[in-house]
Amino acid sequence: MKKPVDFYNSGVASISECLSNSSDVYIRKFEDISYEILNTLEKGKKIIICGNGGSAAHAQHLAAEFLIRLNPEVNRPAFSALALTLDNSTMTACGNDYSFREIFSRPLSALGEEGDSLILLSTSGNSTNLLEATKVAQEKKIKTIAFLGKDGGKLKEIVDMFICFNSNKVSTIQEAQIVAIHAIANFIEYKILED
Repeated sequence: MKKPVDFYNSGVASISECLSNSSDVYIRKFEDISYEILNTLEKGKKIIICGNGGSAAHAQHLAAEFLIRLNPEVNRPAFSALALTLDNSTMTACGNDYSFREIFSRPLSALGEEGDSLILLSTSGNSTNLLEATKVAQEKKIKTIAFLGKDGGKLKEIVDMFICFNSNKVSTIQEAQIVAIHAIANFIEYKILED
């Protein structure tokens, strides 16, 4: 079956070149993840996203691309997406009353539903709060998808799907994350338009 969008020209090539990895590997993983996210949305379920630091900003960025749109020439319905990094009151209350390790898992336990997808953004793959969120997602039968750096850390071992940008430089991993966000949002928008 012919794929509807050329991922190489969507930006994946620049990730592969800067990290000296095979673009074919990334393209296959991007397509698999994109179809999984598309499947979640087509079933009327939501995408939930979380990360720390710069990855928290990327989580909000991806949620905005899904809720609003990426391409101004594409007029499509809003996609159901939620960044768990948006509510400072909830995050600080959880950190104060429980612990920082629960700032994603606690709201996910209330807001996540079976059939949703959880996207985790991490440069190390070892953030305790992301590991805790993954455990809750597994209990609730929420698909877990991670964008990771370095060697993928502990998250690589427990999520359903992942892409690992093989770099130890945080800025390079975060740059790869933003290209990944745009490539996936672009793919999904044009796939919806094509259908």
